[in-house]
Amino acid sequence: MVSFEELKLTRQYINALDDLGFEQATPIQIKAIPAIRSGQHVIGIAQTGTGKTAAYVLPILQRLSYAQGIAARCIIVVPTKELVVQVTQQVAELAKYTDLRYQGIYGGVGRKSQAKAIQDGVDLIITTPRRILELYQKENIKLNKVEIMVLDEADRMMDMGFMGQINTILEVVPTKKQNLLFSATFSPKVEELSWNFMDFPIKIEITPEATPVETVEQTRYAVPNFLTKLNLLAHLLKDEEAFHRIIIFVRTKQSANLIFDRLQKYGKDNIRLIHSNKGQNTRINAFQDFKNGAIRILVATDVMARGIDIKDVSHVINFDVPRIYEDYVHRIGRTGRAFRTGAAITFFTKAEVYHIDKIEKKIRMSIPICNLPEEVEVTETPFFENQEMEREIDAQKHKENPDYKGAFHEKKSHITKIKNKKSKRPKKYTGKSNSGYISKANKGKKSTSKKGRHKKR
Repeated sequence: MVSFEELKLTRQYINALDDLGFEQATPIQIKAIPAIRSGQHVIGIAQTGTGKTAAYVLPILQRLSYAQGIAARCIIVVPTKELVVQVTQQVAELAKYTDLRYQGIYGGVGRKSQAKAIQDGVDLIITTPRRILELYQKENIKLNKVEIMVLDEADRMMDMGFMGQINTILEVVPTKKQNLLFSATFSPKVEELSWNFMDFPIKIEITPEATPVETVEQTRYAVPNFLTKLNLLAHLLKDEEAFHRIIIFVRTKQSANLIFDRLQKYGKDNIRLIHSNKGQNTRINAFQDFKNGAIRILVATDVMARGIDIKDVSHVINFDVPRIYEDYVHRIGRTGRAFRTGAAITFFTKAEVYHIDKIEKKIRMSIPICNLPEEVEVTETPFFENQEMEREIDAQKHKENPDYKGAFHEKKSHITKIKNKKSKRPKKYTGKSNSGYISKANKGKKSTSKKGRHKKR
């Protein structure tokens, strides 16, 4: 165990950490803080919930030291608005005993007020990729004094297609600066990104890629269909003492809306919904209400899966199995944070067994399976839902074996053969017309075409 005093942080940051109740540093903090404080380029790879944000914020604040000048000296780039809010809040907590100025900026709100706050003087900016470029291009904010640049949740930014914006940012900030990249995984895209702006970085890797936090208990339930998933979810949530703070992850906005409507019986004031179609203020308010403990249940798509730090989440429920397998680790990492314990429960249908197997290989462990409680009503799977699952299973088998045709292919081929056979039957023709033949039904009828009328004349 290493204390923050041993990492040679100055007294104002030690006091701020004491106020937050942090006594010992985490492994990523122990290795990253000295390296960043000394001015080296750093790539930090660590599993979610291990204190990556404080690992770079603390040494950056100490390097900036005090308020100076007008233009920003540090930019922290994160993928989502929720992360801007969270990192800004953590900067505020750690810089409370200093005069350093900081500003969080993101889309969905007016540019003018954000630009004015920056132009009035700021030392550190926390931003999404698009918003910083908009302010630079349209509001003429200055980025020529940047000394430190951080890309946080870099793997998520690559998944969201921000490579182009990040490269543009790199073109407008000074070349000579300290560069930091933090990520939960080091995919080929993240590695390529690091080559674009880092020379001879130190790579700090705390745990193997895609390793779940050990303090999270993982289980799964085999469930036949969507409606039975809803019934199981309702059954689990009856235990309000155990399930006192829950995030429910779903794949689609449509499913999120359906689950939210079903859970209204727990009270509208006790549940919130977050997905990309929700307004900016709605998303941020829902996040803050859940973080502050004002609500018990949060239903969300994977917009909430990365980097969000919320203490004392008792359970993460994967209503759907994620198709991006790294997201499973990110989802369940919302619980069991900062050495606390938590539980992650996953529901899966027969069409999701394939993805469960892939996830188990990715995390190098088996997820224990539980039997459905007897109290849970198991409904009959509707025809259309079963057909959809069968098609998905066929697609999975074809992905593993390109020569596999599948039941639906065979059925389609059989129908095509019947149609082709019918189309080859000879037609009965009884008379000729200008284009070939006329049918018996039309034989003897007067021609209505212009060509026919012309001949009669």
